Amino acid sequence: MKSLAELKAIREKMQNSVGMREDAEDNIRVVVGMATCGIAAGARPVLTAFTDEVAKRGLHNVTVTQTGCIGICQFEPVVEVYEPGKEKVTYVKMTAEKAVKVVNDHLVNGNPITAYTIGANS
Repeated sequence: MKSLAELKAIREKMQNSVGMREDAEDNIRVVVGMATCGIAAGARPVLTAFTDEVAKRGLHNVTVTQTGCIGICQFEPVVEVYEPGKEKVTYVKMTAEKAVKVVNDHLVNGNPITAYTIGANS
């Protein structure tokens, strides 16, 4: 069991790293739609896959968050990727497997997967 001082040190370290990620100029935001329709369509495993893969790869400039309704229910689960200085990329009909591929191809290598985007699925 960890002591109170050890837990406090871990908490402070994590808060500092989260703050640095959110304030960084090169921060990439991955937003997963988690409204009722998104959850029903399978957004929870998608969110978990993004979070796990980003952590596994140690991507400190990527923040994975959730939001409510994005407004395109027929395309759920929906994920939006915001990169500084670039247009938003909206991925639709996502799965956990697709999320891992998006992390690899888009977030790590800078190549959005157009086959998963709203333009390719509308």
